[in-house]
Amino acid sequence: MQIRFLSAGLLALSLVTGCLSTSEPIVIPTIETTGFDPSLGVNLAASTKTSDGLYYRDIVVGTGHTVVPGDTVGVLYSGALATTGHVFDSRDSTSTAGPFTFKVGANQVIQGFDEGMVGLKVGGKRQLIIPTQLGYGSQAQYDANLNVIIPSYSILVFTVTAVSAK
Repeated sequence: MQIRFLSAGLLALSLVTGCLSTSEPIVIPTIETTGFDPSLGVNLAASTKTSDGLYYRDIVVGTGHTVVPGDTVGVLYSGALATTGHVFDSRDSTSTAGPFTFKVGANQVIQGFDEGMVGLKVGGKRQLIIPTQLGYGSQAQYDANLNVIIPSYSILVFTVTAVSAK
């Protein structure tokens, strides 16, 4: 039994290695050349670009506390794939779990989401356009059934509403 497992493991490794040794180069998409799904309402011209490539745009300017690193924020959000508009995750006001909370700057979320919170005011709604290097990069994300929900090198679009910060 143990030998079969080892053999199956070696076979799987050789198949993966064979797939990785392809001569086709990996093309990493850029935000500026991406065709965004129209349902996302992306407007790069109205967005601010940070030095590391994140774009953000306040859709609604809040009137509450301005989020700074170290704050614990509560947010409602929707995350979608840039080119298809497919929503891969969301938390809205009807969620029984309530808002998603995390500490800004504590690496509890992907880097682009963390960075995109800074400066958002409670009550505000912001669109984040996250480049691959601030998202999941080469690491595809899977659901419990091992179906890909976020392909490798995906540009992500989040709409985030800050409902609390302290």
